[in-house]
Amino acid sequence: MSLTLDSAKNIAKVLTESLPYIQKFTGCTVVVKYGGNAMVNETLKQGFARDIVLMKLVGMNPIVVHGGGPQIGQVLDQLNIESNFIDGLRVTDSRTMDVVEMVLGGLVNKEIVGLLNKNQGKAVGVTGKDGKLIKARKLRLTGKASKQAAGDEIDIGHVGEVVSINTEVLDLMKDTNFIPVIAPIGTDDEGASYNINADSVAGELARVLGAEKLILLTNVAGVQDKKGNVLTGLSIKQVDKLIADKTLQGGMLPKVACALNAVKGGVHSAHIIDGRVEHAVLLEIFTDEGVGTLITKSGRNKD
Repeated sequence: MSLTLDSAKNIAKVLTESLPYIQKFTGCTVVVKYGGNAMVNETLKQGFARDIVLMKLVGMNPIVVHGGGPQIGQVLDQLNIESNFIDGLRVTDSRTMDVVEMVLGGLVNKEIVGLLNKNQGKAVGVTGKDGKLIKARKLRLTGKASKQAAGDEIDIGHVGEVVSINTEVLDLMKDTNFIPVIAPIGTDDEGASYNINADSVAGELARVLGAEKLILLTNVAGVQDKKGNVLTGLSIKQVDKLIADKTLQGGMLPKVACALNAVKGGVHSAHIIDGRVEHAVLLEIFTDEGVGTLITKSGRNKD
């Protein structure tokens, strides 16, 4: 199909606009949390894979951390295993944990690796258990989430939180052509497995690796004010204020908290972007306008 002159000019504009960003971020590590619509829509899946491969091609060091909640739910339904949630966390008994490991570490992880490889990348799939990448511990919940009295512990099974990250495996891949794809499963000193929130894993990886950017894909346009306008160029103080005055509530709060922790921990910028937009990752990194919310320590429109 031949290009019109206007289309060709638009492509040239995008390429020239991206050049200073490519030059600036060559050699930099970018941790991307992949999930939501971008993970189930075929067009978005292919676009995401091309974005990540292109980032690697121009000299960046992308690391993908993925979720898989809907896929886990589907397999549990097929096996007639009931799904229960407390405070948005899946109650994970031993049988459910077996399914989580099979789906996240097997089906979903290998599908993403296959997508990247199909688009001329060299992806390697790992879980947090490989090379003792993610040391975890049982997540302890207390309070009002169930019928227990405030302060009582709520047992949600094999749900974990990150204790530490062993970057040795990732360091080996940093200066190669390989793209790590990480399933958020950790293990403790006794070898028990834990299902960990993928946003939390991505944020902690970005912090420990001293990443240039943390990118969280969502199913919304970004952080919004009370009128529904997307906010960007936010500082830590501005985000804290949005939390304090209840502008940020519900499912956006954990993502924003993850982004804040990463930036406070030394990550240069965190991006909460609309994964429903094709090529959202490239548009956010390599264009002036972007497609979501940028959070930095001091706040700015574009870094």
